[in-house]
Order: sequence, then structure tokens, then C-alpha cells
Amino acid sequence: MATQLASRPAAAPQPGGPGLKRRMAANAIGTGILYAASAATVGVLCWVLFYVAEQGFKYLGPEFLTNTPPGNPSDAGGGFLNGIIGSLIVVGLATVVAVPLGIGAAVCVVEYGGRLAKVVSFLTDVLIGIPTIVTGAFVYALWVTRYGFSGYAGAISLALVMLPLIVRATAEILRLVPGELREASLALGVTRARTIVSVVLPTALGGITTGIMLAVARAMGETAPLLLTALGNDLFVETNPDHRMSTLSLQIFSNAITGFKAAQARAWAGALTLVILVLLFTALARLAGRRSAVTSAR
Repeated sequence: MATQLASRPAAAPQPGGPGLKRRMAANAIGTGILYAASAATVGVLCWVLFYVAEQGFKYLGPEFLTNTPPGNPSDAGGGFLNGIIGSLIVVGLATVVAVPLGIGAAVCVVEYGGRLAKVVSFLTDVLIGIPTIVTGAFVYALWVTRYGFSGYAGAISLALVMLPLIVRATAEILRLVPGELREASLALGVTRARTIVSVVLPTALGGITTGIMLAVARAMGETAPLLLTALGNDLFVETNPDHRMSTLSLQIFSNAITGFKAAQARAWAGALTLVILVLLFTALARLAGRRSAVTSAR
């Protein structure tokens, strides 16, 4: 009898014990919190977009996109044509400066390494954490005090804002490039520099473009550094970066802080225009990211 009891197999544990129920309950609670946080984030974003659209569409029209502000801020009418053109010029100049420097710094960090790469990585982290008003004050002290307010000064300040974003995004996408591609190129006798230019960068081009577009979108909405550099010019359309220039962000700020309803209405229309431009750049970044050889492979 004892032998028969010893040879009898032990009963298998029954599923659905108290431990499993606790884990299922914790999973359900965690999932619910994640869904609630996501819904809150999307809700706030939609609320901001709908409110800006509701206020901005009351004034936004062909006249707003083709005229400059009136001489008297209390007068109705006018538009932000000079701000739109100024934003495109200043941000365009900043992009020309920040993109090659940012990509070069990212290549140094990822592909070469060493002490210089550590210094560049540290300075990138510092630049990301510095408030943009400090960046504007820095450019003011080094440039504006010598050469005056200008679109070039505004472009330099925005380039400093864009630079760490491009470095960080480019470095991350370069790390995703398979090492086998580098090894295959080097095995054929190709130099490291030629491998980077002909193999690594083309492979990561989509992701790099995404980082650049996001940095451009960030620069389009910056106001603080431009207050100390470009300063603004509401009188007429200025296309010479040697002079003071208006941007959309500066005009939104200057019109919003006035006590005149007409100026505040123009500020809402300018805010809607800026949101549309930022959303456009973000959509382009997403499209470029989907076509990236690295991200699609992942």
C-alpha cells in the first residue's frame, strides 16, 4: 500500500490560484492607468488645438497672409506677412548652420568615440538643459552688442537651440545602423570616412531627416531668444537678415500682451498659423521616419 501511494503522481496545481488573480488584477489596474494617461494627454492636446483653431479661424484669411500689421495696434485688419517671411528666413538660416554641425558632431560621438566624443556628448546634454532665454542672452552679449539686432543674430540663437536636438537624434539613429554594414565596407578596403559618407549616413538618412524636421518645428515656436536678438519689425516686410526681422512667434507675443482686442485677434490667427506650420513639419518628419531604412528594418 505504501509503495502504491509513493508511486502515485502528485496532483497538478490548479490554474486560477490566488497568485494568478492578483497578477491579473494588477495588470488590469496598470493597463487602465496607462489608457487613462494616454487619453488625458490626447485630450489636452485636442483641447488646445481646437481652442486655438476656434479663435484663430475668426480672423485668419487671405488678408492676414498677404498684409502686414497696421501702424496702430488698436486698428482692425492687417496680417502677419512679415512674420511669416521672417520666420522662414531666420529658421532657414538657423537650419543651414545647425544641420551640418549637428550631423558632424553626432558622427564624432558614434563613429569615432574617444575623449572628444565624450566632451561633445556632455556639451550636448548641457545645451539641451539650458533655457532658451539664456541662449538669447549669450548671443546678445557676443553678437548684438557689436553688430546690433538682426536676423543673423536670431538665426544664431535658434541654431544653438536646434543643435543639441539634431546631435541627439542623429546619434541615436546612427547607433541603429547594423554594424555588419560597416564591417562589410571596411573589409573591402574602404576607409572609415568613406564608409560613413557612402554607407552609414545614407542608411540613416530617413531618421536624420526626422530629427532635423523636429528641430525645425521647435525653432519655429521659439520666442525668448529672438526677443534679445532679432527684436522684431512690424513696419514692413524685411528680407535682409542684416536688419531687425519679425517672426511669427515675436508678433504673436507682441500682439497678445496688448490690451486691444484687434491685436489679440491677430495673435490668435498667428498662433493658428504657427500651429499649422509646426504640424506640417511634424507630419513631414513622420513621413521621413517611415521611409527610413533603419527604422523600417527594425
